[in-house]
Formats: sequence, C-alpha cells, structure tokens
Amino acid sequence: MTEPDADERLEIRVIPRSRRDEVGGDRGGRLLVRTTAAPVDDKANAAVCKLIAAHLGVHRRCVEIVAGHHSRDKVVRVRR
Repeated sequence: MTEPDADERLEIRVIPRSRRDEVGGDRGGRLLVRTTAAPVDDKANAAVCKLIAAHLGVHRRCVEIVAGHHSRDKVVRVRR
C-alpha cells in the first residue's frame, strides 16, 4: 500500500502589474512571482495559480491559494 502524495505549501510574494509574467527569485524568504495582471476581480490570483502550475509542471486545478487572497504575501497549496 502506498501513501498518497502530501500537499506542498509554498509561501510566495506577488508583484502585480509587472512588465512580465515570471516565477523565480526570493523576497524575504518567499518565492517571488511577477504577473502582468492587475489585482482586480481576482485576476492576479488566477494568473499566479496559472504561473505556478506551469512552473511546477502540474495542472492548474492542482494549485490553490489558501491564505492571503487580498495580500501580496500568499500561501499556495500544490497537490501533486
């Protein structure tokens, strides 16, 4: 019997309205995510989930923001 894969939690810092979309770098011990999306109508959060999913090679539905929905500092859960 095998154990199910545990969820991974990432602490991230988001920079909305950036010049480009990218994942990488470190800001205060958090993974830095830049997105061109504005923090309006949940567009930046959706863009962040899409970027992280592409960066980690998982499906978009496997990435979920669990804390910091209205903050630049967020906690993201990734199911593998």
